[in-house]
Amino acid sequence: MLTRRDLLVACAATAAAGNARAALPVPPSDSLAFRLMRYGSAIGTHALAFHREGDTLQVEIVVDVLVKFGPIPFVRYTHRNHESWLGDRLVGLSARTDRNGTALQMAASWTDRGLRVEGSGTQPYIAPNNAFATTYWRQASIFGPLIGTQDGMLVHPLISQQQAEPIRLASGQETSAKHYVLSGDLKLELWYDASDTWAGMRFAVADGSEISYERL
Repeated sequence: MLTRRDLLVACAATAAAGNARAALPVPPSDSLAFRLMRYGSAIGTHALAFHREGDTLQVEIVVDVLVKFGPIPFVRYTHRNHESWLGDRLVGLSARTDRNGTALQMAASWTDRGLRVEGSGTQPYIAPNNAFATTYWRQASIFGPLIGTQDGMLVHPLISQQQAEPIRLASGQETSAKHYVLSGDLKLELWYDASDTWAGMRFAVADGSEISYERL
C-alpha cells in the first residue's frame, strides 16, 4: 500500500514534470472487458475495474484462460494485477501469474528515486521516468519502455502506427480504431477507438496460433 509520504513524493515528481497531461482514459462505466478468441472459440476473459481512493486511481485486472483438448486442460493461465495511479503517474503495481503451473510475480512501488521494480524475471531496478506497465489500457503508455506485468522485466519494443481500420467487437459490431504494431522485445498488435479506449489486441502464442481480444 502507498503511504502518505509516497503520495507526497509522487505529487512533487508529477508537479516537477511541468506541463499538464491528459486525463487517464477511464471508461464511463469504470470497467472494461474482453473475451479472448482462438480459432474462432472463446478461451478466456480479460477484465479491468477502475475505482478512486482519494487522489489515486486503482485498477484491478483479472485474466483467466483455459484451453482444453477434449476434456483435458491443455493451457491454464491466470493473472491478477493491481495498479495505482496518481494523476497520470503510475505509483504502484503488483501482479501474480500462474502459467500452466509456473508461478510468476512482480511488484513496483514509488520511492524518492522513482518507481522501484522487482520480479521473478529480473533484479530490482528503478524504472525510467517514461516507463509504464504492459497493461495496455492507456494508449499513451505504449510509447516508452514497458514493465512486464508477469515477471517485472523491462522491455523496449519498437512501435509503428498503421492506418485506422474497423475492428470487430464481441457483439459482432465493428468500430473504427487506431492500429499499432509492436515488434522487437514484444510482438503484438493493439487497437484504440476514437475516445482512446482500448479496443482490441492480437498476438501469436508458442503453438503458432493467434489470440485475439474482442471487447465486450
